[in-house]
Amino acid sequence: MRNLYLVLLLSIVVGCVQKEESKQLTFTEGQVIARGKQLVSLGACHDCHTPKVFNETGMHLDQSRLLSGHPFGSILPKIDEQVFRPGHWTYFNEHFTAAVGMWGMTFSKNLTPHETGLKGWTPEVFIATMRKGKHMGIESARPIMPPMPWENLKDLPDEDLIAIFKYLQSIQPVDNYVPEPMNPEQALAFKN
Repeated sequence: MRNLYLVLLLSIVVGCVQKEESKQLTFTEGQVIARGKQLVSLGACHDCHTPKVFNETGMHLDQSRLLSGHPFGSILPKIDEQVFRPGHWTYFNEHFTAAVGMWGMTFSKNLTPHETGLKGWTPEVFIATMRKGKHMGIESARPIMPPMPWENLKDLPDEDLIAIFKYLQSIQPVDNYVPEPMNPEQALAFKN
């Protein structure tokens, strides 16, 4: 009799586990986009990819240019050559959208769904870019340059990367051309 109870109990447990495994969660497009927005916020993407405005209460995100990258035509200070040598500081502009360091100079990309941003990208290209750390996810392309922390994102599940991509595709497109990264020599010769 005791064995019968044990078999019955095991059958119930196995049945519950199988039932749980067969449940497939589905999310609406709105829920996926909301998750992407949350991940963009938690990942601090706005810190570098959104220009800032300054007023009497401090520094704030420029809501009209969310995630549009380094503002085209913004004036950058003269670069001290020391920054390209080991043992020196890395510098950012006042928006945190341009950085100079040992690698050269980089500008935060326009992540909006505009021609100057991510328009035309697919979820597959976005995922490959985040996984490989290469521009457009192409193995032979240039690397994604500092300070972009792509290595922090490369192990996210596909569902999270797709949610981020869908959120980025849902925001206001902003026409903002962003220069390509520059090596130290190009950075020193760069004129705003």
